[in-house]
Amino acid sequence: MAESESGADKSEEPTEKRLRESREKGQIARSRELNTLAIMLAGTGGLLAFGGSLGSALISIMSSNFSLPREVIMDERSMAIGLLASGKVAVDAMLPLFLALLIASIVGPIALGGWLFSAKAMAPKISRMDPLAGLKRMFSAKALVELLKALAKFTLVLTVALAVLAANVGDLLAIAHEPLESAIMHAAQVVGWSALWMACGLVLIAAVDVPFQLWDNKQKMMMTKQEVRDEYKDSEGKPEVKQRIRQLQREMTERRMMQAVPQADVVITNPTHFAVALKYDPAKGSAPVLLAKGGDFTALKIREIAQEHQVMLLESPALARAVFYSTELDQEIPAGLYLAVAQVLAYVYQIRQYQAGKGKRPAPLPDLPIPPDLRRDE
Repeated sequence: MAESESGADKSEEPTEKRLRESREKGQIARSRELNTLAIMLAGTGGLLAFGGSLGSALISIMSSNFSLPREVIMDERSMAIGLLASGKVAVDAMLPLFLALLIASIVGPIALGGWLFSAKAMAPKISRMDPLAGLKRMFSAKALVELLKALAKFTLVLTVALAVLAANVGDLLAIAHEPLESAIMHAAQVVGWSALWMACGLVLIAAVDVPFQLWDNKQKMMMTKQEVRDEYKDSEGKPEVKQRIRQLQREMTERRMMQAVPQADVVITNPTHFAVALKYDPAKGSAPVLLAKGGDFTALKIREIAQEHQVMLLESPALARAVFYSTELDQEIPAGLYLAVAQVLAYVYQIRQYQAGKGKRPAPLPDLPIPPDLRRDE
């Protein structure tokens, strides 16, 4: 199990944020052996595919430059003209091979880890100039793994090369007795196949290195429990900051409620623990809406503002608790409380008529009908 610099075990899988930040820094799995294998296979494959045209181009260059007529030799411009002509033939012959190598050099790196362009990875790092850090990297476990890979690669390629040479001794000796043109073609073929077999020897190295690089990169990305907690705090917000935000939200909500209390038709109280302010607009034809609610100190403030603005206070503990627990601010009361609230509003209307000298004093409110599922006891 990997350990952090503090000695804590990195036992947690990397988070999405950690993976995203690492990718932005260019810290992804890469295998140089896979890149080398891709370039070698492309080069040797291109040599076999275009070896004939390369041989023909070489013969053409040699023929045109080694058999010169007298008038060409005496012309001062002939050297430049011959150089340009030979260069064009060489470029035309080598271009397909160069394109194959270019494609391999691009495909090889992105085959593991995908395409990535990171400006942060290209930025100079002063820490890499530290000699102590350099010595630490030289004698690290990763450096030892790289040394073992280099030795294994050298041994494997050398073994394959010796085996290929041993298998092609007859062809190599036969080339010396062939005409020049056929010898060049034959040599290109032998070199191409020999290089291809040596490149195939790197498949084993790449097959070992790719899983190792994936494992090593994952180990680097692993996180300690503390790192996961710290990242969660950074992404979700520190507890004290979230608490302060909630406090500000409560204060804003309370101010808005207090500003809405004077618009209420009635404030129903517990009488001391709860207070809810209701408003009914007949023009809208909807149910009564909860403008404000609160308990204890907030309930006291609601009652004070209601008295200050001559909003009627009505004691109904069961209804106050039912509205308080079942209805959110600026929402209509549930259908189960329609009848009870309607009786309250009717009572308030009768009281106002009585106070204005336009009617008799209404009888006290009877027990209000509150459904059992909305009833909340103390």
